[in-house]
Amino acid sequence: MPPGQFRLNGMTSAAASLAMLERRQAVLANNLANASTHGFKQVDLTPGTLAPSGNPLDLALEGDGFFVVKTPAGERHVRGGSFHLDSERRVVDHAGNPLLTESGELTLPPGALSQLEVSAAGDVKLAGKAVGRLRIESIAANANPQHEGGVRFIPDASRQPIAPEARRVAQGALEESNVNPMDAMTSMLDVLHRFGAAQKTIAALDSVRGIAVTDLGKPV
Repeated sequence: MPPGQFRLNGMTSAAASLAMLERRQAVLANNLANASTHGFKQVDLTPGTLAPSGNPLDLALEGDGFFVVKTPAGERHVRGGSFHLDSERRVVDHAGNPLLTESGELTLPPGALSQLEVSAAGDVKLAGKAVGRLRIESIAANANPQHEGGVRFIPDASRQPIAPEARRVAQGALEESNVNPMDAMTSMLDVLHRFGAAQKTIAALDSVRGIAVTDLGKPV
């Protein structure tokens, strides 16, 4: 293989490695920054631990599945979170996106939230009066939904409603992030070491190219 082509391939490969490692480090840093964000998912959808909160508008899911919220960009999947009422008594997430039921936005009639009940199947009642049933959907096991806004996902084309008897909604609980901080830090250190090795490779190849240009071209 001609020396020029070897140098080109070596430099190109090393540069591509640096770009990939830089992207990987950004993902890991984002995961670590969200290690305490309720409902946050890293590169996998492994469920996090459920922690009781006592807030009747805090919702989580045991096992697989997603709640559905309506955003300006369309419907999005969320694993749950700390919801609240807006000025129209709609149940919304922290960004003001309404939580959806099978018949539209979840709006609560006047009444004390202490009398709010959400069953495991997602049926919502206030003071014993039925308000609606939450939309809860699943995606295919091999799906790779796109993250959006940290805890939101763009629904995968394989989305399907989960039958009420298969749902496990937990009221008054929040799902912890599935990020393991120690694993994330260890991975970041590994990426840092590999980044340094790739930089040394580029420096070595550049040195060889300099020798080829300055020394090999000299008359004997």
